[in-house]
Amino acid sequence: MNKNVENKQPLTGTEELSLNDDRRVRTLSPGALVVRRFLRNRVAVTGLVILILMALFSFAGGLITPYKEDQLFYSTTEQRKQYAAVKENTEYRYVTASKDSFPSVAQAKFVLARKTGKEIFEAKKVTYTCVDEGNDVYIIYKEGEESPVAFATYDIVSSSTGEEEVPFLLQCEIIRASAEGKDGFVYEGDTYEVTEDGAVLSEGTEIAYVSRYVVQPIMGDVFLSRGFKDALIESVQADDAEFSYTDEDGTEAVYDITYDPANQSYKVLQTVETRVFDTYHSPTKEHWLGTDKNGMDMLTRLMYGGRVSLYIGFIVVIIETLLGVLLGGLSGYCGGWVDNLIMRIVDIFYCIPSMPIIIILGAAMDAMRVDPQVRMIYLMLILGFLGWPSIARLVRGQILTLREQEFMTAAEACGIRASRRIFRHLIPNVIPQLIVSMTMSLGSTILTEATLSFLGLGVKFPFASWGNIINDVNDTYVLTNYWFIWIPAGFCLLATVLAFNLVGDGLRDAFDPKMKR
Repeated sequence: MNKNVENKQPLTGTEELSLNDDRRVRTLSPGALVVRRFLRNRVAVTGLVILILMALFSFAGGLITPYKEDQLFYSTTEQRKQYAAVKENTEYRYVTASKDSFPSVAQAKFVLARKTGKEIFEAKKVTYTCVDEGNDVYIIYKEGEESPVAFATYDIVSSSTGEEEVPFLLQCEIIRASAEGKDGFVYEGDTYEVTEDGAVLSEGTEIAYVSRYVVQPIMGDVFLSRGFKDALIESVQADDAEFSYTDEDGTEAVYDITYDPANQSYKVLQTVETRVFDTYHSPTKEHWLGTDKNGMDMLTRLMYGGRVSLYIGFIVVIIETLLGVLLGGLSGYCGGWVDNLIMRIVDIFYCIPSMPIIIILGAAMDAMRVDPQVRMIYLMLILGFLGWPSIARLVRGQILTLREQEFMTAAEACGIRASRRIFRHLIPNVIPQLIVSMTMSLGSTILTEATLSFLGLGVKFPFASWGNIINDVNDTYVLTNYWFIWIPAGFCLLATVLAFNLVGDGLRDAFDPKMKR
C-alpha cells in the first residue's frame, strides 16, 4: 500500500498526529463562518441577488441608456385652437384722450344725461358737454376746454397697418365725418378721404377704417388685415360654419366659426400642427416603458430614480449610524450622568412626531422654493437626524453587556486608554448587530422617502425617485389606463425593500445561529 492510502486509515488509540497532518480538522474564521451560514440561507441569497440586480439596473443602466434623466420628447399633432374672436358692438364704446380724462363715473352720468335728453352733466365737480353728431355719435367736451376729452359711439376706428394706433383727435374727425356721411375732411392741414365701406385714405393709402364689429386676435403678436376681417365679418353675417381666406403670400387657410352664447361672440378656430410633449406614450421600441406626463422616457427615469432612492437610503442610514454609535457608545461606556443625559435626549427624540415634522418642513421648503438638489440634501439630513435614537439604544445595550466581560477587565488592567478600549474592543463587537440594524433600516428609509415624494414633499422635479414617479397615480385616469407609469416603479420599490429585509434577516441568523432555534 502507498503512503496516501495508509494515512487515510482510521486512527488507533496509540497513533500520533502532527500539525502538518492532512487529516486534521480545518477551522474557519468567524467571518468565514458568518459568510457560510449566510450563503446556506437561500432566501437571504435571493434577496442579495435582487439587490445586486437593482444596483446594476440603477447605476449601470443610467450609463447605458441613450437618454438623459430630464430629456424631453415631443410629438406633432393637429389641434383646433382659437385664432380670433368676433363680436358685434351693441353698446356704446368710449374712446378717451387720456386715461383719466373721462372716468367711469362720468361715463355713467353721460348715460343718464343721454336718456333724459340733457347736453350738460356733472361728475366729480367737473362739468361736461356732449354734442350729438348724429348716427349715435357723441363728442364730449370738458368745460373750459376746446378739444374733446372723449367720444361715445357704436363704431370702432382701427388702424389698417397695425403698426401704430390712430391718434385720438384724428379718430374724432373720422367718427364725425362718418356720422355726417361726408366723403372727406381736413385734419392738421392734411386731407383725408372716407369711402362708403368705412375706409379712411390719406394720399390714396388706406390708414384706418370704421366698423361696428370688434375682431381681435387671440395672440398679441398676430395682426389681422382688413381683408381678413371683412371676409370674416361677411361669413359671420351669413351665418357660415367656416370660411377660407388666402393671404398676400398665396397661403389659403380654412377656419371654423362657432357661436359662444355666454359672451355673445363668435370664436374663430384654426386647425394647426402643434409640437407638444409626447405625454403618456405607450411602450415602443424607442421607449420600452413609454413616456410620463412630461414626455420623458420612463425606463430612464426608473434607472435614475433608483439611484436617488438608494443614495438617500444609504446616506440616511450612515448618518443615523454615526450619531447612534457615537452617542450610544458614550452612554454605555461612561454611565452615570452621561448615560442619563443621553438617554433623556433619546427619550425626547422618541416623543417627537417625526412624520408631521417632516411634512411641515417639506411644505416650508415648497413655500421657500428651495432648489431641488439642496432640498434633497436637507431631506437626507432631516431623516438621519431623526432616526439615530434607535441605534443609540442598541449600541448602549450591547456595550453595557460587553464592558463587564473579562476581556474588557483585562484591557483596563493593561492600562489601555478609554478611547482605544471603546473603538478597538467594544465597537467591533457591536458591528454584527449594527450591520443587521442598518440593513433593516435601509428598507424603511427608502419607503419613507417614497412616501414623502409621493405626497410631493420629498424629491422634486427634475430629479426622479421611485416615490415621485408613483405620484402620477393621483390621477384616477392615469391609474386605470397607463399601467406602465406606476407598476414598474412600484415593483422596483417593492423588490428593493423586500430584498433589504430578506438580507437583514439572513445576516441576523448568520451572526447568531441561535436565533433559528
